[in-house]
Amino acid sequence: MSESIPPALQPPVAVALAKLIKSFPGQGALPGGLWMEPKWDGFRAIALVETDQVRLYSRQGKELTKVLPDLVEALLVQVPPGVVLDGEAVVWNGDRLDFEALQRRMVTSRAALPELVRELPAAFAAFDVLAVAGQDVRGVPFSGRRQLLEELAREWTAPLNLSPATTDVELAKTWLRDLPSIGVEGLVFKGGSQSYDSSRSWLKLKHKDTLDVVCAAVIGPLSQPQAIIAGLPVDGQLRIVGRSTVLSTRVGRELGRQLRSARPGHPWPEEISEASLNRFSKERGPVRLTLVEPFVVEVAADVAWSGKSFRHPLAFRRSRPELDPADVELPPHIKGR
Repeated sequence: MSESIPPALQPPVAVALAKLIKSFPGQGALPGGLWMEPKWDGFRAIALVETDQVRLYSRQGKELTKVLPDLVEALLVQVPPGVVLDGEAVVWNGDRLDFEALQRRMVTSRAALPELVRELPAAFAAFDVLAVAGQDVRGVPFSGRRQLLEELAREWTAPLNLSPATTDVELAKTWLRDLPSIGVEGLVFKGGSQSYDSSRSWLKLKHKDTLDVVCAAVIGPLSQPQAIIAGLPVDGQLRIVGRSTVLSTRVGRELGRQLRSARPGHPWPEEISEASLNRFSKERGPVRLTLVEPFVVEVAADVAWSGKSFRHPLAFRRSRPELDPADVELPPHIKGR
C-alpha cells in the first residue's frame, strides 16, 4: 500500500460544496438517491495523513495544522498514511457546539494555545474520504466512499468521529428538528452515485428559528429601508445582533410607513463597522445607520450564533407593532451559550 498523498490531492484541495435549498428535497433530487448528514457548525477541514505528518487545511486552503494540534495527534495515531479525509473540526462546550471557542484558536498566541486546547479540545467529524492507501477515490460513487470511510473509522476513538449518515428520510427529518438544540445547523444531502468534485453538487438545508427581535435602526432612508438592524437584550442592554437580508421594494415601502425617527437618547451610534455586523465580510468600511424608534419585528434566523451576534443574515418575516420592545427577551437557546 502506498503511504503517499496522490499528486492531484496536494493542497490546496478543491472541496465539494453544497447549494442552499429552502425545503426538503425529493428522493430524485440527486443521482443515486439521497444520503443525508448533519451540517456541523465548525471549520471545514481536509486532513492529509502521511507516515510522519498530518496536515490540515480549510475550505479556502488556509493551513490549520498549528491551531488544531489535538486533531493532528489523533489523526497521526489512528488513521493509516495515504488517506485524505474531508470533515468538520468542531469544539464541544458541554452539550453544545461552540464555534466561538474554535475561532479563538485562530487568534490566540502560540504560548496560550496549549491551555486553550486543554480547556476546550477539538473533535473531528469525518463525512467523506478522498484518498485511501495513496489512491485517489474521488471518482468512486458516494455510497462506495461511505463504505471506505466506515471501514477506516471502525476503531476510531475520540476526538475522531464518523459523521452519521442515513438514507432514511424520516430519521433525517428528526435530525433537522432536534439537532439544532446542540448547534447543528441543518442537513447536507448527497447523491449515492455522485463522485466527489468541487462543484456545488451537494445540497444543504438550514434549520431556521422564528423569533422576535427589536429593530432600532435600518440601512437606507426612513421611507424605503433596505435592511433592518436587529437588537436583543444582552447583559442588560439592547445590543446590535445582526442585520436582515435585503428587503424587497414592496416590503421596504410597507415597513417605511411604520418607521419613526429616533428620539434623543437612542442607545445605538449612527455609524458602525461592517465587521460588527458580519465578521466574515471582506468589507471593513463604515455602515451608516438610520436610527428609528425601537419596535418589534419577527425574523427567521439560522441557529449559528457567534457569542455576540447571529453569524448569518436574518430573514424579515413581519412587523409586530402590538408587542412592546421592552418585553423582547434573549431566546433560551442563545442565553445558554
